[in-house]
Amino acid sequence: MNEKILVLDFGGQYNQLIARRVREQRVYAEIKPYNKITCEDIKSTGYKGIIFTGGPNSVYDEKSPHFDPKVLDLGIPILGICYGAQLLAFMAGGEVTGAAHKSEYGNTALYAEDCALFEGVPKTSSCFMSHTDYVSEVPQGFTVIATTKNCPVAAFMDESKGLYGVQFHPEVTHTEYGKAIIHNFLFRVCGCVGEWKMEDFIERTAEQYKEELKGKKVLLALSGGVDSSVAAALLYKAIGDNLICVFVDHGLLRKDEGDFVENTFKGEFGMNFVRVNAEERFLSKLAGITEPEQKRKIIGEEFIRVFEEEAKKLGKIDVLAQGTIYPDIIESGKGDSAVIKSHHNVGGLPEVISFESIVEPLSDLFKDEVREVGLKLGLPKALVFRQPFPGPGLAVRVIGEITKEKLKLNKEADAIFREEVEKAGLEGSTNQFFAVLADMKSVGVMGDARTYGYTLALRAVTTDDFMTAEWTRLPYDVLEKASNRITNEIKGITRVVYDITSKPPATVEWE
Repeated sequence: MNEKILVLDFGGQYNQLIARRVREQRVYAEIKPYNKITCEDIKSTGYKGIIFTGGPNSVYDEKSPHFDPKVLDLGIPILGICYGAQLLAFMAGGEVTGAAHKSEYGNTALYAEDCALFEGVPKTSSCFMSHTDYVSEVPQGFTVIATTKNCPVAAFMDESKGLYGVQFHPEVTHTEYGKAIIHNFLFRVCGCVGEWKMEDFIERTAEQYKEELKGKKVLLALSGGVDSSVAAALLYKAIGDNLICVFVDHGLLRKDEGDFVENTFKGEFGMNFVRVNAEERFLSKLAGITEPEQKRKIIGEEFIRVFEEEAKKLGKIDVLAQGTIYPDIIESGKGDSAVIKSHHNVGGLPEVISFESIVEPLSDLFKDEVREVGLKLGLPKALVFRQPFPGPGLAVRVIGEITKEKLKLNKEADAIFREEVEKAGLEGSTNQFFAVLADMKSVGVMGDARTYGYTLALRAVTTDDFMTAEWTRLPYDVLEKASNRITNEIKGITRVVYDITSKPPATVEWE
């Protein structure tokens, strides 16, 4: 990996998005907190460019994040974004002012000058602003290259040093030519060539672990989720049967999902795959439990016990593998892939099992990159694009006590709902959709007979980040078909409702 861009994080909410936008251009980017790296580190690493992120602070506040001004003299191009632009100006001797009448939020008309950063960008375009402070005077040697109605310095540069600042956010989709601006910084200013390719990553990583793990037994807790599945496929390419995948089927997966996972990894790939059918064990532990957090705790703890027992049966295991991805490391603030994170199906991994090391083959990748790797490794599209699924599984989609009967009703109804959405070609219109069995019964009528069965809620949401979500406006005819099929084909459900609550005030899951 010869060319890398450093995204220096000053607390901005878009830090991951900036790195993703860089990687979309086939240039590798890594995020480092501003207080976890020095100028000497930056120089020795050989970064092709640096991007200062935004942040919620004011640069003239002594408690706000700052950085060593020597970074401006390293000869490495820098792009400052929002707070990052203000910090760049401040460090170089310019002036930053806080004034409410100059603040801008949302889409704003941008008037740009000709320069390397704005190559191919029209004189007038739309950008996304989010600031109160602004650069009131550029440093000596810098020139203004863009303005808006309320911002006299919307962008500035010192072309001779490759230093650029933009008050707006080029990384968000609301900035009309944001991708072009980032492209120009990478290729016209930094001189990148775009050599970050998934094929290279796969081959390089496989070769690395083939050497590092030679002769060692590696254990992976495989949930069937995207991350653990892609980690399994990548490690299998590297070490073959020395990888042992343990799949704990707690009976709380969707209809036929356990079989699908087994058929994929054991059948199609021929992996060393251990399936533990533990439905009865989990259901017995959950009997009589109705409180959601208690359900989660029981499932997490029981998963640990089952995984621990299976691991002991396997004899000596040298290495533990995990499906940790880059956002996990960034959000944890650890930045250290040797630290074990809890598996998403677990409340923590067994502490009594000792491993000489831990490997996380996906720890440099974002979710979209993980999916790309999965497809290139031959994993089924249905698995690679599997929707987010809660660790406790259907335990949080069956309200109240979990019983075999209620689980079966949910699985069958969920399968019908998914089938109707897919038949209508609407999978791309919603980010997550599923069925929830309410802990409530109501009267119905079938023919001339009175029925009394459960109420089922259908849920579909549209979101970019799952921090907020809008309920999806699925067509009425699709909802009608799903409702008719569920009430006609499944004995025990008499009423179907559609959840039209967004997040907030609701959460995506019901429990």
